[in-house]
Amino acid sequence: MIAIPRAAADRGAGLFGAIAGVAVFLVLLTFAVQLLVNLYATSAVTAAAHDAVRSVAAASVDHGRPEAVAAAVEAGERRARSLLGRAGDRVSFEWDVDTSRVRLRVVAQHPALAVGPVAGAFGLNRVERVVTAQVERPR
Repeated sequence: MIAIPRAAADRGAGLFGAIAGVAVFLVLLTFAVQLLVNLYATSAVTAAAHDAVRSVAAASVDHGRPEAVAAAVEAGERRARSLLGRAGDRVSFEWDVDTSRVRLRVVAQHPALAVGPVAGAFGLNRVERVVTAQVERPR
């Protein structure tokens, strides 16, 4: 039997562990970055939706006139899209306005930094919010 020196037998043994460790680190880093992007997008979409609903429910809008409500909805949606910047192009708005309340459903898709199915499985590529406000009455 030929004796192999211990140093030669262990050569390259740490390579597989290092590659596996770097791969796991990169997967966790990608997931963490995607989570942060999701948190930021959720906050931005929610804030823009609240601003839009408040502007439509304001006392300055004559809720008895459909054309005034339509103009307020258009202005509110335009403002929300401008607040969201380029992400405003990937947002859909569903308005429900009557004389006593304003309801807005916002659905936004934001970029998936993680692998698409992974981000989708955790709900990290879509923001959906429903915001409701009571119509303000003029004094």
